[in-house]
Amino acid sequence: MTPDNTPDKTKNARLDFGVLPGLLGYQLRMAQIALFRDFASGLGEHDVTPGLFGVLVIIEANPDLKQSDLARATHLDRSTVVTVIDNLERRGLVERRAALHDRRANAIRLTAEGTALLRKLKRQVAQHEKRLLRNFSDTERETLLTLLQKVFPEHR
Repeated sequence: MTPDNTPDKTKNARLDFGVLPGLLGYQLRMAQIALFRDFASGLGEHDVTPGLFGVLVIIEANPDLKQSDLARATHLDRSTVVTVIDNLERRGLVERRAALHDRRANAIRLTAEGTALLRKLKRQVAQHEKRLLRNFSDTERETLLTLLQKVFPEHR
């Protein structure tokens, strides 16, 4: 009901989104929202976001990675990466060491606990991806990934 006690007809009315549905940015944002919601529902118990999962995967693939290299790889500023690594270190998932060829820099690697968690997360992320792409054929999935990589080609 509206303030004057007449039925609210807009409550169930279909909204017009104007040009938005035809915009790449809008569709990417809607896909991101769906992805984050599903990710949180499937992996929320581990307190890991898609971004944090990506950080763990990059560290695993590059043992003794310098923090500055992680910042470049994730497109985060150095201070944000320090905060992320501090958080992961407090959780016992990563450890810092002095870099081999530059003692002024920290090298990061997964701990045994971090490796075990990431193994579990990868299985859950595979299921998450499967849910998100359930309406896609294998060819469509590959095409989608190829097309999205063209939006940001320097990040391959």
